[in-house]
Amino acid sequence: MIDVTTQQGGGNQLRKNSLGTGAITFLVVSAAAPLTAVAGGVPLAMLLGNGTGMPATFLLVTAILLLFAVGYVAMARHIRNAGAFYAYTAQGFGGLAGGAAALIAILAYATMQVGLFGMLGAATAGFLASLGLDLPWWLYALGFVLIVGLLGYRRVDLSARILTILVILEYLVVLIIDVAILGSGGDSGLSLKPFSTEAFFSGSPAIGLLFGFAAFIGFEATTIYSEEARDAHSTVPRATYISVLLIGVFYMLTSWLMVNASGYDKLLPELQGLSDPTTFLFVTSERYVGAWLSPIMSILFITSVFAGVVAFQNGVARYLYVAGREGLLPRGLGVTHASFQSPHVASVAQTVIAFLVVGLFAVTGQDPILALFSWMTNVGTLGIIVLMALTAFAIVAFFSRNSGLEANQLTTKVVPAVAGLILTGVVLTIVRNFSDLAGVTGALAVLLPGLVLIAAGIGFVLALKLKSADASAFARLGTARAE
Repeated sequence: MIDVTTQQGGGNQLRKNSLGTGAITFLVVSAAAPLTAVAGGVPLAMLLGNGTGMPATFLLVTAILLLFAVGYVAMARHIRNAGAFYAYTAQGFGGLAGGAAALIAILAYATMQVGLFGMLGAATAGFLASLGLDLPWWLYALGFVLIVGLLGYRRVDLSARILTILVILEYLVVLIIDVAILGSGGDSGLSLKPFSTEAFFSGSPAIGLLFGFAAFIGFEATTIYSEEARDAHSTVPRATYISVLLIGVFYMLTSWLMVNASGYDKLLPELQGLSDPTTFLFVTSERYVGAWLSPIMSILFITSVFAGVVAFQNGVARYLYVAGREGLLPRGLGVTHASFQSPHVASVAQTVIAFLVVGLFAVTGQDPILALFSWMTNVGTLGIIVLMALTAFAIVAFFSRNSGLEANQLTTKVVPAVAGLILTGVVLTIVRNFSDLAGVTGALAVLLPGLVLIAAGIGFVLALKLKSADASAFARLGTARAE
């Protein structure tokens, strides 16, 4: 076994042995924001994508991500690094590719989080306005930026405990609706047609597929917590598989019941009759459960988005921390708090970035959903799937050079290569459909996805600069060895 695990000295290290399988699972599932995806994403995916075929779409996406997870967890058994995608790419393709991956990861997680702040501010403003407190969305969003920054500054297990409670409540409220639909038999019986190939290929399956992948974003962050996990050799792989299956089964079941709640042949006309498709789950809830659940769902929708921004804060802070620790970015980012052992400087840096970007969108009068949320989260989704494809091929390269580490060629080469090819196809589909997904045209339709290439170029140059200035530090990229 090649020892590329963390070798920290002194007090500059993340808090070891602080997270078990359950804590890591809830940290990454909260990033996927299941209630937000079901209430906001699924109805839009049905309307703009392949309609009644979304359950089949989620089945396919779950299968693809399980393929990706096979090589991913094999790599996790040999590399413990909070840089995750960056570290795997560096170990597979070398430091220059690793540098590119590091900056793509920072861009992706940062834009995902900042975009969610737009949704969080708008949802909070709308809910409180219904109670008579009418304040601008950006005031709430900036307030949440500071709260999330404080949580990111402190111990990671504090965030994990909060997110565990919020995620359980998210699942519980949706499962109440699911059970009610299941018990009533839906609008006109429970049909399995939503899982048919006919349903999958209806409408625009490509758009449906992209919404499906976007709903899973966050599950891949299990390896980010490998340095803080208890018995990471088994904890991280378990958390990865549990996360994919938990999210996938939840989406498949709930979207199937949502289709049947309206009736397989009635769903699309019903969605088109709604002025806002994101109210679909609320309308369904009132029909099958009662009006009493809607206010609770409104609150939990807000906490769902809040859980997501907390999870992404932890993710981007760790990528910034590792990039600083290993010399790609200023080394001041690569230090941990003396008491909390959190990447506090990196967390503060992300808080400042989020504050400035949200402030910029507010000052320029941009819409928090149609601009801030839509633009940023689509850039983030593209960046993360690019990283997944790159990582899949890096896993093949790593185990090809280190064939003695794993005897099973299927899990270390064949399956990761297949996953990489599929994910590359997804990346190309996102780029082709980016203007429709993000609701942009003209220069923005080129600039926004182009940010991923710009980030990769900056990371490549930073790695090249490090190689010239400190060849030994460059050689250690991705190994997490601190100075």
